[in-house]
Amino acid sequence: MKSDIVRLHLVVVVFAFTGVIGKLISPAVNAPNLVMYRMLFAALGLGAYLIIKGQRLPPVSQWWKFLLVGLLVGCHWVFFFQAIKVSNVSVTLGCFASAALFTSLIEPLLTRSRFSKLDIVMSIMVMVGIYMIFEYAWTYWTGILYALASALLAALFTVINKKFVANSEVLSMSFLELLGGGVMLSAVVLCGETKLVWPGGEDLLYLLVLAWICTSFAFVMSNLVMKTLTAFQVSLTINLEPVYGIVLAVMIFGESERMSAGFYTGACLILATVVLYMPLKRWTKKRGKSKFPSFLG
Repeated sequence: MKSDIVRLHLVVVVFAFTGVIGKLISPAVNAPNLVMYRMLFAALGLGAYLIIKGQRLPPVSQWWKFLLVGLLVGCHWVFFFQAIKVSNVSVTLGCFASAALFTSLIEPLLTRSRFSKLDIVMSIMVMVGIYMIFEYAWTYWTGILYALASALLAALFTVINKKFVANSEVLSMSFLELLGGGVMLSAVVLCGETKLVWPGGEDLLYLLVLAWICTSFAFVMSNLVMKTLTAFQVSLTINLEPVYGIVLAVMIFGESERMSAGFYTGACLILATVVLYMPLKRWTKKRGKSKFPSFLG
C-alpha cells in the first residue's frame, strides 16, 4: 500500500508537467491535434514495449470497452488543453481538483456501493479550496468551464478503469485505450472542421515528451496503483497536481501565472485535504466503519 502511494505521487509530479508542456507547445497546434498526436505517439511507444515484453492483447471481443474508454480519455484531454489555451496553467490545474468531488458522487452510483461521508466531506473541502482559488479569477470563466468538463470526464474514466483493471492486464489495457482515443480523434480531425496540423521542431519534441513520459509512463503507473487503491484515493491524491503544476508554471512562465493570495490559500487547503485523507481513512477502518466519525452527523 505505501509503495503504491509513493508511486502515485510520482505519477502526480509527472502529470504536473503536462500543463506546462501544453503551454509550451505553440498555439498553432490546437487541442484536438495536440491530444491526437499525444495518444498516437503514446500508443506507439507502449505498443513497442508490449512487443519487446512479448505480452498479448486481450481477446478482440473485449476491445470495444477499452477503445470507448480511450475516447473518454481523449475528450478529457481535449477539454484540459483547451482550458490552458483560453486561460492559463494555474487556473486549469486548480479547477481540475474538482475531479475528487465528481468521483465521490459517480463511484457509488456505478459500483452500487454506499456513499462515504468521509469522501463527501473531503470533496466539500476541495470545493471550498476551489472557491477560494477562483474568487478573483472569473475573467477566465471559459477556461473554468473547460477545466470542469475535463475534471468530470476524468472522474468518470477513473471509476470505469477501476472496474476494468481488476480483471485486465494493465499494459495491454492502457495500449488499447490510448490507441482507441488516438484513432477516434484522428477521425474527428480528418473528417471534421478541425484542420490537421503537422508539428515541427520544438513542438514535436514537446509532444514526444508529453506522449512517452507524461502519458505512457504515467498512464500505466496510475492504472497499476488502482489495483490496491480506491478510485477516490487516486483522484484525491491527483489533486496535488495543481500544487506541483502551479509552482512549476510560476517558475517557468513568471508573471503570467501569478495569482491572488486567495488562489494560493485554496491550493493549500486542497493539499491539506490530500494529506489528511489517508490517516482519516485508516482511522475509520479501525473503528470498523466505512463512514465519517459520528461527530460530523
